[in-house]
Amino acid sequence: MSEQLKVPTMAQYMAEGKQPEILFWVGSAGSYDDRAKKITKAFVKILNKANVDFAVLGTEESCTGDVAKRAGNEFLFQMQAVMNIEVLNGYEVKRIVTACPHSYNTLKNEYPQLGGKYQVQHHTEFIDELMKAGRLKIEGASKLNGKQITFHDPCYLGRANDVYEAPRTLLKSLGVELVEMKRNRNSALCCGAGGAQMFKEPEKGDKDINVLRTEDALETSPNIIATGCPYCNTMMTDGVKAKEKEDSIQVLDIAELIANSQE
Repeated sequence: MSEQLKVPTMAQYMAEGKQPEILFWVGSAGSYDDRAKKITKAFVKILNKANVDFAVLGTEESCTGDVAKRAGNEFLFQMQAVMNIEVLNGYEVKRIVTACPHSYNTLKNEYPQLGGKYQVQHHTEFIDELMKAGRLKIEGASKLNGKQITFHDPCYLGRANDVYEAPRTLLKSLGVELVEMKRNRNSALCCGAGGAQMFKEPEKGDKDINVLRTEDALETSPNIIATGCPYCNTMMTDGVKAKEKEDSIQVLDIAELIANSQE
């Protein structure tokens, strides 16, 4: 990527005595996983384009503790959470946007009881807000015009937090043909990564969940499978590979679709 991305830290803002409009919570996947880093860059590109005043914690950000909690280690979760809350409250953070539904759910629903109360949004909600306010425009016909896309609802975005419309509104704004899987919205099937399952081999059974979910997607004959979660992205990508369809079907985050439609 030739252009320079502007990614200021909260420490830099604090040094200048300023507060950003939002804190972008990058998350562990968005920071370390090579595939998820592309989603992080795409979202930053959108924020830069819309002239959003944002900052990241940088090296002061630690894992939210979601995976530890789901795996049953409440002690480790609380250690992680309290450490993060101290940093966030120290910077007087009010509003957080993240591209990871796991971070989103944990920050929004589980941090308040430990003293971390913030307005938390998923990146699709925030991008939708930018477009409605006229701060971000999809210029002319996007490169995706007429492409057939199906959207996989991440569990922690959809069923856990009732965010169904923002991602779909964004996809439709790209001029694509959105084709729903038979299991969608509150009846969507998990990609197989939640509950810390991402980090272990599946138990024996007839079929891996990510392959089953990919089959749901393939029934819609998509050019692209869109999602809004780095974990789902990995699982659906692996499913597409298992079905030997990686040459004809892409798995992309909504932020990537929007950022790339602008080029």
